[in-house]
Amino acid sequence: MTLDILNNEPTIGQLVAQRPGRARIFEKHGIDYCCGGGKTLSQVCRELGLDAHHILFELDQRDPQPSADERDWTQASLTELADHIEQVHHQYLKEELPRIEVLSRKVVSVHGNGHPELLEIHKQFTALKEELESHILREERVLFPLCRRLDRQHPDRFHGALEQPISVMVKEHEDAGEALAQLRRLSHNYTPPPDACNSFRRLYEALSRLESDLHQHVHKENNILFPRAIEAVARLGWA
Repeated sequence: MTLDILNNEPTIGQLVAQRPGRARIFEKHGIDYCCGGGKTLSQVCRELGLDAHHILFELDQRDPQPSADERDWTQASLTELADHIEQVHHQYLKEELPRIEVLSRKVVSVHGNGHPELLEIHKQFTALKEELESHILREERVLFPLCRRLDRQHPDRFHGALEQPISVMVKEHEDAGEALAQLRRLSHNYTPPPDACNSFRRLYEALSRLESDLHQHVHKENNILFPRAIEAVARLGWA
């Protein structure tokens, strides 16, 4: 597998699309496989000062095989993938974002004076929440219906109307990635201080889970759904 990567230089996103379990290895080394998934491993390692051969060795030794219940989303239809993202990742955000907001407000009210970083965490999270809620609404009302029409090969009023909404979504994914990086930095990698109460700890755990789910969510869109939709438009001659 190492020689194959060195010779063919797939992107980080493609590597994770082939084997979703690779995401754990990349996350361990701080390698962005979702918003930065269009870069190759050698590019990323140069930027982060990592040893590419060490990462490749680790992938060789621990390259996760797909589990029996793990879907290969590169083989799914656009409709199946859009449905999955809505039912799993969008639903997660719809349920979790309001819960985290309430929890964050509670923790700030109790610990904000002693831990002023919580005020900035709450501010950053609130802005992210508003952006994500608007983002998934536009995906469900505009972009995903277009993807489903591609599966039906229904060009009615299509006229290449896919690239613009995709470019907007990708930019918003990048903005969300920057917000997540800020939250991780402000929270010292989601490490609660010694005097943290249970609510404080639950807040950091919830933010960490949010980051992990968003990484998977964005990866499935940026590296699988969006490229395949654009390819389908070109293949059908609807651009």
